[in-house]
Parts: sequence; C-alpha cells; structure tokens
Amino acid sequence: MKKLVIAYSGGLDTSYCAVSLSKAGFDVHAVSVNTGGFNNDEIKNIESNAYKMGVATYKNIDAVGSYYEKVIKYLIFGNVLKNNTYPLSVSAERIIQAIEIIQYAKSINAKYIAHGSTGAGNDQVRFDMIFQTLAPSIKIITPIRDHKLTRQQEIDYLIEHGINMSWDKAKYSVNKGLWGTSVGGEETLTSEKALPELAYPSQIKKEIDQNIVLNFNKGELVAVNGKIDQPQHCIELLNDIASQYAIGRDIHVGDTIIGIKGRVGFEAAAALIIIKAHHLLEKHTLTKWQLQHKDYLSSFYGMHLHEGQYLDPAMRDIESFLQNSQSKVSGSVYVTLKPYHFTLDGISSPNDLMNAKFGSYGEENKGWTAEEAKGFIKINGNQNKIYQQVNARL
Repeated sequence: MKKLVIAYSGGLDTSYCAVSLSKAGFDVHAVSVNTGGFNNDEIKNIESNAYKMGVATYKNIDAVGSYYEKVIKYLIFGNVLKNNTYPLSVSAERIIQAIEIIQYAKSINAKYIAHGSTGAGNDQVRFDMIFQTLAPSIKIITPIRDHKLTRQQEIDYLIEHGINMSWDKAKYSVNKGLWGTSVGGEETLTSEKALPELAYPSQIKKEIDQNIVLNFNKGELVAVNGKIDQPQHCIELLNDIASQYAIGRDIHVGDTIIGIKGRVGFEAAAALIIIKAHHLLEKHTLTKWQLQHKDYLSSFYGMHLHEGQYLDPAMRDIESFLQNSQSKVSGSVYVTLKPYHFTLDGISSPNDLMNAKFGSYGEENKGWTAEEAKGFIKINGNQNKIYQQVNARL
C-alpha cells in the first residue's frame, strides 16, 4: 500500500480526506500537532474518531515548546503585530505544524502527504511551501482543493460510507493555540459587522482591577507575579488570568497570501499584554537606533512568517539580530488588568536608561552647558539651513 501521512484535525475536511484516501488504497497515518490548542480529553476524542475514519495509526505531537522556541520567542522580541493589530496567532501555528508533520512523514518513509485545505485560503500556501521545501520527493495530495468539493458533498460522501457523525457547522469557527484564538463567523465575511459577545471563547468573569507583575530576562517572560516557570508556561498562566477580564479581543483586516482582503476575529489576552509590556521595557532599555532598526526588521519578519516564508535564510538572519538586541531587556513590568482592557503602569530594570546621571528630561541638565547646547543646535540645523538657502524662492 502507498504510505501517506495526513495532517488531521478531526474536522469535516480532514475526516473526508482520511476516509476517501483510505478507500483509494492509501495506507493512511493521521497526525495532529498540538501547538497549545488541545487538552487530553480532546486528543483522545480526535484519536478515537481518526480510527473510525479508517486510518492505520494516529499520532499527536506535542509541539508547544518547539512552537515557542522557533517562532513565538521572536514574535515577542520583535513586538510583532500584523497591521499593528494581529499577533499572528494562526499563521505562526501553521508553520510549526507543517514542519512537525513533514518530519514525521520522513521518519516513517511516507511517499505521500495530505492536508484538508481548500483553494481559497492561506493555509494551503503555508503547508505546501514547507512540505515541498523540506521534502520535495514526497507528493502532496489535497482532495478538497483538487476536486473543489462543497461541504455538503463531503458530508454526503461520509454518510454514504457509514460515517454518520454530527457534521453540523458551528456558527463560529474557533482555532485555539498558545499565542491566541481566532474566531470566524458570518460577521467576519463582510466589512461592517462586529462579532457578538458570545462568539468569543472567554467571557468576562472579573470586574475588579487586578495588578500583576511580569518579569523578563533578556526579552523572555520568565515569571508572572513572582511565579518562575518556562516562558510557554508563563504565557499559559497569564492567559488564564487575563482572559477572565475578556482582554485581547479585536478584529483583524489584512491582505491574504492569495491577494484578497481577509477579516478575522481573535482573542489573544496573553499575546497582546506580553507584546505591549515587552515593548515598554525595550523603550526604557534600548537606544533609539536599536528601536528604529528593530521596527522595520520585525515588520519584515512578521510579514514573511505570515506569507509562509519561514524557511528563507533571511529569517534566521533577522532572528540573530532580534536575539542579540535582547541582551539588556530584563526587568519587571507592572500591569493593571481591567474589564476588556489593560494598562501598563511602569517598569523597573537595572538597565533603565532613564537612570542616567546627565539629568531629567525637561527638568534638569547636568551633562552640558548652555553654550554647548546652543552650539549643538546650530550645527544640527546646518543641513536644513543649507537646503532652504539654496532652494529659496526669490
């Protein structure tokens, strides 16, 4: 039989793929990659359903740690928010999922690999680009995309082959991961409507303000309220605390890889708080030129990650820059959680550049004389004076 690995989520599309490919004579091995969206009961349920679809084996790969080390860490270092809004929750996940799946396919000598993407979204690009780059000899099979199947056609096929599960489409599509949860529904298919309160996975449970302290070491979150843990566990802890305030909700509008505009809701309490807190700490500890160059390189990094270009060597170059930029980004950030939002109250750091002995901005000067300031200002204005004099209109 032809050995095939399928990226299996347990939803309608991947269930159709598993059944149809098994019926077509493939030896189907299903793989799910946990990037923070599964609990143990959900994994067991997905495994049980996978075998009902006729797969030979099922494997769940725990990639939460890998996801943090390979991607999320650099999104934090770069304060990456696509279009100044979206923390790349789903697009970042897909890259790691694709890498883990193709590595597994190679480990069992599979000659084929399949996924349930349609021809109308970003994920087909991300999966295919990773697969064909890391294993060009493995053939990619995409039944939904290739046959332009409708949802009803998939359901009819599964029922015909004895798979009569509840395939009722949920009103809202929710994709949960370590770095946030995306939410799609009929409201996000157009431009004018907001998602209703109940569409978001976390409902407000607390309304009394809460002060928290985030501790960073060289740019990485290492403790929440004094509880030291691995960064990925700190992210989970912070999300558990902040989601009770319904923090981190928004709707992102952006350009898809395939050239059309897309709109998606999301909830990413921990991601947004960490990025904003980290950025505040950087503003105290980095020079203005570090901050300026980080901005455009980080924007490039986030865009190329979104576009599926993770394996381009330029990404490793930028990661080296981002990593090196974090050597002084250590300290505590003080945050207040409030219903639906948060405030950054301040920081403390041994590397705080406001602690310089030259004086206080706008208040006190200890590092230069008045005459030195006048000379600096005069020379600093030379370029503008020369331009204006040369190009002055008579």
